Amino acid sequence: MHILVIDDDPAVQGVIEIMLKTEGFEVLTAGNGWEGLETIKSNPTIGLVITDILMPRKEGLETIQEMKRDFPKIKILAVSGGGRGSANVYLELAGKLGADSVLKKPFIKRQLLEAVHGLLKLDKI
Repeated sequence: MHILVIDDDPAVQGVIEIMLKTEGFEVLTAGNGWEGLETIKSNPTIGLVITDILMPRKEGLETIQEMKRDFPKIKILAVSGGGRGSANVYLELAGKLGADSVLKKPFIKRQLLEAVHGLLKLDKI
């Protein structure tokens, strides 16, 4: 199973990728929601998506809605630092739109891994 990381900031994307790969996860990346959805369509082994909220081309909230509609079995972890708004508002909305879990940036590796393991455990029930 692969984890897809969708974030428009290459530094954040890279850090999350390293955090996951050092724990043995196979990771794919995309720079925005549009690229993320295209990646999901061509990689049926994706079981978890970690997506930022504020991105160009196709932002995270719209991406979450489309993923839940088109790929309902894929778990979604929404992450946000808030940009000009409040991260809590964006993350609350992400949860209402279908994100299975949310995580506020900045976060540490332990927090990310707890969220990932929690979602993957849910998938095994």
